[in-house]
Amino acid sequence: MTTRFPSIDVLRTIAIIVMVFVHFSENLAGYTPDIAGFGAPLFVFLSGASYFLWSDAKLAGGSVAQDVSKISVRRGLFVFGAGFAFNVLVWLPEDVFNWDVLTFIGSALLVLNGLRRVPQPICVLIACMAVLISPVLQHMADYAAFWEQRHFDYDWTLSDVLTGFLVTGYFPIFPWIALSIAGYLCASRLFARAGADCDRVRRTRDLGIIGLSLAAASVVLIMARPVMPDGVALRYFIGWDLYPPSTEYALGTIGMAILLFAVGHRFLDLQPAPSRLNGVLAIAESFSRYSLTIYVLHHIVHIWPLWMYGLAQTGDPTAFWEDAMPVGTACVLATLFLLACWLVFHKFGARRIWGLERCMRWVCD
Repeated sequence: MTTRFPSIDVLRTIAIIVMVFVHFSENLAGYTPDIAGFGAPLFVFLSGASYFLWSDAKLAGGSVAQDVSKISVRRGLFVFGAGFAFNVLVWLPEDVFNWDVLTFIGSALLVLNGLRRVPQPICVLIACMAVLISPVLQHMADYAAFWEQRHFDYDWTLSDVLTGFLVTGYFPIFPWIALSIAGYLCASRLFARAGADCDRVRRTRDLGIIGLSLAAASVVLIMARPVMPDGVALRYFIGWDLYPPSTEYALGTIGMAILLFAVGHRFLDLQPAPSRLNGVLAIAESFSRYSLTIYVLHHIVHIWPLWMYGLAQTGDPTAFWEDAMPVGTACVLATLFLLACWLVFHKFGARRIWGLERCMRWVCD
């Protein structure tokens, strides 16, 4: 069984809460909170960290590398397929190839399975190259041509679908794979079975410095943009932006994730948590265990009623998109949804896994 670490549970809970509030407020009220763009990177980073913990526990438990690879491929394909089902059932059919978080995570699991056999310096190089070449690929693909009013729009052609998967979709391989690789590498660094406690503290400090340095580099690039040559600024450094994910955004979110990961490990994993935090950590464990299920459910509970109401009132399911209610009401609904999730988890118990996670284990393991 994979060892649970409170730091990962807490950080994944933060990521889920951020995404829930952002999606409710954006989709129902047309308001983008300042925290938008921080939840998904942390979620993706932690998926890479969790993959290391899972694969390492399998190998330590006696599984051979070939069996771990087979299960990894099945899990990756399962999440990838679940992403397509999610797009069809939650979004409108024409958005089946919008390349959302689930399809990306499924793809990332397949990539990480291959990188398990690759030396870590090569993995670092691949992650760096993913960030560095992304602006070039976005320019070559004419990223702006695929986007209309901050929404991904594509033609049903093989070239558009592949381009969306690699570069122009909501969560394309480039540069997002860098976050998954970073999570995997950081977990392998902090949670390696060998090493004394003093080594773990040193490794944690080193990762914290790396994360802080990357975040600082992002800030420096943003501040330096006004003095850059126009050709360089417009093509390679476009400021802090999620669509497309800019160099500054990629560096900043990777740095943020590494720093939070290191801080959480230092104060929640390397020393006993204060007893007053037991209740909070129990809630975080429940939310973390069901993170994929929550991601799917929170879309269903606010998107389906939105489609149905629009269809009933005007014949157009998108009639009230981003204009259904005030932002305060949307945030209240997001809070009620999270409270309902906690009540359900509390009733079922932390050890009784159901939902998308249970389906994945039953099908793949």
